[in-house]
Amino acid sequence: MPVPSPYADKLARIPVRRREAPVLGGVTAYWEYGPADGPTIIAYHGFRGDHHGLEPVVAHLPQVRVIMPDLPGFGETPPLPGRRHDLDAYAEWATRFAEAVAPGAVVLGHSFGSIVASAAVARGLDTPRLILVNPIGAPALEGPRGFFTRLAVFYYAAGAKLPARIGTWLLRTRIIVRIMSMTMAKTRDRALRRWIHEEHDRYFSGFADRDVLSEAFVTSVSHDVRESAGRIAQPTLLIAADRDDITPIEAERVLRDMFPDARLVELEGVGHLIHYEKPAEAAEAIRDVLGA
Repeated sequence: MPVPSPYADKLARIPVRRREAPVLGGVTAYWEYGPADGPTIIAYHGFRGDHHGLEPVVAHLPQVRVIMPDLPGFGETPPLPGRRHDLDAYAEWATRFAEAVAPGAVVLGHSFGSIVASAAVARGLDTPRLILVNPIGAPALEGPRGFFTRLAVFYYAAGAKLPARIGTWLLRTRIIVRIMSMTMAKTRDRALRRWIHEEHDRYFSGFADRDVLSEAFVTSVSHDVRESAGRIAQPTLLIAADRDDITPIEAERVLRDMFPDARLVELEGVGHLIHYEKPAEAAEAIRDVLGA
């Protein structure tokens, strides 16, 4: 039996509309939640996921208009035509998407989305403020689980080099997805853990093909928010976790000081899955900076 979402009732009360926008020669699928006249956030999701991952946070923001695209090559958005999926491409796509659907909106990025969002804002994406959830504030290979990140590098490289059928199977196999999920989840709530694992089973293998997945992975481990922080003048909110296996909280404190104007909210007892395990607390911090 499927495990029901603990946030389903709240989310069901929020109107949602699926839309599409032409961006960089392709079509970006996106979802618009909440009132059309509310304060607006454009939210960019993390690596291997799609817009569903941030829905628990949306569920706690009923008065906010949240626009969430699937990143190119993930979910329902096809890869960018004729482009490598490197940081330049993702940052340009994020900027063009924002200009097309909600110019001047607040920008939010989670995990890999924090790298994309911060790079886009540093390069000129017009926004009044930036919000980063579980920001990648240090090189992934140097994090608390650097050894596992190196294993991931080998895993994605193998998936890209093996014969297509075997490589794609390896990258989509549920065994690896479950190991990733078990490593990231910190909650002791058994029902919540089961639901998190099911969410990853549903959405972590929704990438278009192994090439785009490999390119996006290389981008995710080759960059972090630090390279953009000093060029972002907008007020920035960092929502970080004290048990994050990718960026330790000490590194997040250093990252905060790299921005000209940033505030750090530290959440306890959670790791890299703030959006699943502590969405209410994340939403509270977001509402505070929006004044909503």
